[in-house]
Amino acid sequence: MSKTLVAYFSATEQTKDAAEEIAKLLKADIYEIKPKVKYNGRDLDWNKKDSRSTIECKNRSSRPELADKNANISNYDTILVGFPVWWYLAPNIILTFLEAYDFTGKKVVVWGTSHSSGMGKTTEEIRKIAKGANVVEGVIFNQSHRKTEDYQKFISSL
Repeated sequence: MSKTLVAYFSATEQTKDAAEEIAKLLKADIYEIKPKVKYNGRDLDWNKKDSRSTIECKNRSSRPELADKNANISNYDTILVGFPVWWYLAPNIILTFLEAYDFTGKKVVVWGTSHSSGMGKTTEEIRKIAKGANVVEGVIFNQSHRKTEDYQKFISSL
């Protein structure tokens, strides 16, 4: 049986809650992707043109620094990478995470949480960054689809 890791970034508790439930159901290890400088409420205010999240989404080459690089990716065959979807994109901290490790030969399943947006071109962007990985688009868990049965359906699709 392959070894699985659920790696996630959560600016609020929504993605964290989903990641914990998915890891529990899979009996997988879990790893939180943490930025060196934590996001606060003002950073996440998408209505502000000068908020950190808005600036990062407009500049896809920006790379927020990671708090650590302790994910031990080499120990896993499958990595489920979860994050809140911002403007149909993965937050740039996810791109930093993917560039920090070698995913060659790994299965990377991309999934997200969102109030209303879809994945957009996120999976395509991640495929370019996680070179050598088999990148698979997972699902978006929106407000009404964050129940155990939704997570079980996602897991059974893997």
